[in-house]
Amino acid sequence: MGTWIRHQLGRRPVWMNVLMLFCAYMTFVYVPWDLLVKPTALDEEVWFGIRFHGAWAKLLAIPHWFVYAAGMVGFWQMRSWMWPWAALYMGQVAFSMLIWPMLYQGGFGGFVVGLVAGAVFLVPTVALWNATDRFGPQPAPLAERYGSWALVTGASSGIGLEFARALARDGISLVLTARRDDALRELATELERAHGIETRVVPADLSSSAGVEEVLAQVDDLEIAILVNNAGVGCIGRFDLQDREELLRMVQLNCAAPVALTAELLPRMRERGRGAVIFVGSIAGSQPLPLHALYSATKVFDNFLAESLWGELQGSGVDVLGLQPGRTATGFREAAGQLPNAGVPPAGVVAAALAALGHQPTVIPGVANWAMVNAAYRLLPRSILSLVARRVTLAQTPDELR
Repeated sequence: MGTWIRHQLGRRPVWMNVLMLFCAYMTFVYVPWDLLVKPTALDEEVWFGIRFHGAWAKLLAIPHWFVYAAGMVGFWQMRSWMWPWAALYMGQVAFSMLIWPMLYQGGFGGFVVGLVAGAVFLVPTVALWNATDRFGPQPAPLAERYGSWALVTGASSGIGLEFARALARDGISLVLTARRDDALRELATELERAHGIETRVVPADLSSSAGVEEVLAQVDDLEIAILVNNAGVGCIGRFDLQDREELLRMVQLNCAAPVALTAELLPRMRERGRGAVIFVGSIAGSQPLPLHALYSATKVFDNFLAESLWGELQGSGVDVLGLQPGRTATGFREAAGQLPNAGVPPAGVVAAALAALGHQPTVIPGVANWAMVNAAYRLLPRSILSLVARRVTLAQTPDELR
């Protein structure tokens, strides 16, 4: 725990950590109290040095809350959009502190207080303006951080394919595995020509123990630095209408295969003192999901395994990440028997994962997905969640599987 805290705080200077903690205090303590507890008649807000009272103050506290919440997240993750917006907002505060005493206190005393207060808040304003290189800095190449080879399962399409492309762009050589040999070889040729990396194609069905052993045999001579446990399958419809063998295949592919691959490759990463394991879970693993019952259960497994290993491996040099995407534009839904529906491009999901790798245990791409998991899923009773989820999945389920 101490190692992780030191790592997180070490990503920014002390003065920036102080601003981050202040934003957290304002987000979770002061502004909620101001909005929900403080009597309207006593409320007061200041924007650009102008005081607002009563109902106007309550209303203008809402954008203040969003600013502080954004600041907390932006400082924690050192997001690139923090520059120049953090400096501009702090400049607004410095301007407010300058003219507020002059307008409402008046006289020579108000003038002096305004100058002093404005100067004090001008210091972090200038510091934030000059901190452009700290926000969104280019991390060290993945090959430098972890090593030169990655194994990507389910690499022939969707999120797995985009992981392969992203890793290749960073100079990582790839072991590509999926069932479709032709698609894998086409991808391998593309990546070798575009990025000059090495590839190894291993056609295998990870829904069988034999397929897993085949992959492990083919990588035994390599130092796998990054393992992307992406291969997975779903099957929509009532549980009692599903084929038993297909259900067991889902458990093998979504749960047993990542366990077997990680159990074999992780000890070698620990011996080298560096490496990374990514589990592609789902926000479906954050709640009960009727008509996708077993799929959501397997994703609970993946999500929790990732977060648990992240905590277990702190200080070892091996990073673990649980990727929890929402609806993504891949072939997953068609393969699962769902009716067509839109999703976000998988390239953005992969970019979010690689940006989070080494900094946090879990990433949920997309603001709406993050809000759903961290608000609705945690605040509503499980019974309500299950019934609401059933209505959603029912609309995606063919009539014969309802």
